[in-house]
Amino acid sequence: MANEEKQFVTEITPQGEDFSRWYIDVIKKADLMDYSPVRGCIVFKPDGYEIWEHIQAELDRRFKETGHRNAYFPLFIPESFFQKEKEHVEGFNPELPWVTEAAGEKLEERLAIRPTSETMIGHMYEKWIQSYRDLPVLINQWANVVRWEKRTLPFLRTSEFLWQEGHTAHENEQDAREETMRMLEIYRDFVENYLAIPVIVGQKTPSEKFAGAVDTYSIEAMMKDGRAVQAGTSHYLGTNFASAFDIQYLNRDNVQEYVHTTSWGVSTRLIGSLIMVHGDDRGLALPPKVAPKQVMIIPIGPPKTRDAVVGRADELFAELKKNGIRVGIDDRADVRPGWKFNEYEMRGVPVRLEIGPRDMDNGVCVLVSRISGEKKVIEQERLVEEVQAMLEQVHQEMYERAKAFREEHFYSVDTLDEMKASIEEKRGFTLAGWCGSEACERHVKDETGATSRNIPFQPEVTKTTCLVCGEEAKHTVVFARAY
Repeated sequence: MANEEKQFVTEITPQGEDFSRWYIDVIKKADLMDYSPVRGCIVFKPDGYEIWEHIQAELDRRFKETGHRNAYFPLFIPESFFQKEKEHVEGFNPELPWVTEAAGEKLEERLAIRPTSETMIGHMYEKWIQSYRDLPVLINQWANVVRWEKRTLPFLRTSEFLWQEGHTAHENEQDAREETMRMLEIYRDFVENYLAIPVIVGQKTPSEKFAGAVDTYSIEAMMKDGRAVQAGTSHYLGTNFASAFDIQYLNRDNVQEYVHTTSWGVSTRLIGSLIMVHGDDRGLALPPKVAPKQVMIIPIGPPKTRDAVVGRADELFAELKKNGIRVGIDDRADVRPGWKFNEYEMRGVPVRLEIGPRDMDNGVCVLVSRISGEKKVIEQERLVEEVQAMLEQVHQEMYERAKAFREEHFYSVDTLDEMKASIEEKRGFTLAGWCGSEACERHVKDETGATSRNIPFQPEVTKTTCLVCGEEAKHTVVFARAY
């Protein structure tokens, strides 16, 4: 057994030594995924997929509360659909895989494997929408999409990934823009209050907006290596797709008008984000609301007391489970308690519950926080209440730590030289002024490798000059290297 333990509990590369290696070590060691034989594609193992299930369930609940309903659209999209919206096809064409043959015969028209569904849904909305009485249309789809990425990283950037995409149609611009911002706020609230990840909310620059959108808005999160992840986006599409697909309706004055549409989505990159935001050199640190197991019970003590202790641990397990807490128990007799402690810390279980013979005699047990390491002796009679309180405490501490890290690695710069020095010598985001010129924005990327993440709605500092040309700044922008 000793050899098995040594093989299974292997060392994790420290974050400070090689963050990318740390990330791969953690997701493999915590058994979240495995590589498939297809380049850029992964297999979600049960623990990894369960995190997505919790994300999906909570977001689905929020979508339905705001009147959205789920539907499903085909995976295969005719090539001619993409030709109808020029900017859209140009944005996605480099990543599109095509089906050209089926059943041994060459297809008359190539079929793209879904990179996103605006074109297919636009085609269907043209059939479904005839009058203002048919509006608004509020539809969401849970699906997989394919984008043939050149560089891949499990969860964060894969050739196939899971996501949700909302697609709505409205009578006018005001209603559509309100929808766009409503869904952006749902994402912000979810990511901060469910995943414990602080985000920066703002508008994308024109060069970074979604292909075919009028305006794109995003929430941006900082990873522990200082890089950014676009954690969610919401797009106001105007009438671009409506005119391309002739989605018209008879308005209240009996006049034909184009609908105004939106789209918005998040994906399984949220799993990669929460790993990179919260993990440490001990492994995963999972937000309690999405952790597959929120509490792990470890019975301890000599063999002569084992049956009694395990029996009581089973009773505590049943009580927590009955109260909706996701709980596990490791009562293996041939594995040392210390090994179990390290194992479930590495797997990111938010709370550990220890119980031994002396605890039983005193009617207590011990709760241990994965984040702070705090050990708290509690009365067994108050078990559920105390566990719920510690889970909430763990969530809050995770959020505050992530926010403090972001604040410590957020730099205000006035010139390109300052930005270059900041990015080369430090890790994190930079806040700078931008004149609005695409040439200046491109120059920043060429010189530093950083891209504009968004124009924040509430910047801590308002910049007055462009960091590249020195002209008056039209916008204060967050720049960072990104995944």
